[in-house]
Amino acid sequence: MEPALHLDVAGGTATIRIAHPAKRNAMTPAMWRALPPLLERCAADPDVRVLVLTGEGDTFCAGADIASLTAGGEGDPRDLAVAAEEALAAFPKPTLAAVRGHCVGGGCQLAAACDLRFAAEGALFGVTPARLGVVYAASSTRRLTGLIGPAAARYLLYSAELIDTERALRTGLVDEVWAPDELDARVTGFARLLASRSQLTQAAAKEFTRPEPVPAERVAHWAEAGHASADLAEGVTAFLERREPRFTWSVPVPAAPGRE
Repeated sequence: MEPALHLDVAGGTATIRIAHPAKRNAMTPAMWRALPPLLERCAADPDVRVLVLTGEGDTFCAGADIASLTAGGEGDPRDLAVAAEEALAAFPKPTLAAVRGHCVGGGCQLAAACDLRFAAEGALFGVTPARLGVVYAASSTRRLTGLIGPAAARYLLYSAELIDTERALRTGLVDEVWAPDELDARVTGFARLLASRSQLTQAAAKEFTRPEPVPAERVAHWAEAGHASADLAEGVTAFLERREPRFTWSVPVPAAPGRE
């Protein structure tokens, strides 16, 4: 199987599957480069309300294909990895990493860029630049630190050791741990749940929960969007009528490059 990213959309959920099984789903430069436009496509699709990132088979992603670090002609894989990570972190809809097996290096970088991470028992996590003499990107370091705290981030970065799901759950790197044969059902069910909730609430919460301060104009933007949206009235009516709400606000489609 050629290394690739596979996209499937069903029931409001887009699933991007990392597929490079010969190397534990390690990311090649072409795969890093392919992720941002794939995310743009999902962001612009009104049928997509949730994004799930996972790996083919029994592993999530073992990081960057090490051979590519010294190969020329395709750009620095570290820069490509950071660009892919930033695109994933900026995705405007909820994102969930479904992790089995190894989630290491660039794979952990991608998982950390998702909003949530559900893992199967037996998964292993690690941030391993210290094994290679690589300076971990500042943006990636800040994201990891914001997620699990400075002490846990230093442990992973200094040691390059792998940690199990129990420790990952304790540090906040993982949100839920499931038996391997239960993970898919939980991810599918939770993605369906997220898809049923208000995208307005989710989009505002996604922006407000980022570590950087929220500019006053963005606070005003979301206040105005809340007043203009019919989601609140629908949510209250559905609650009183004891039915599931049918929210209509959707994430605006990004403008094409060069257009307002």
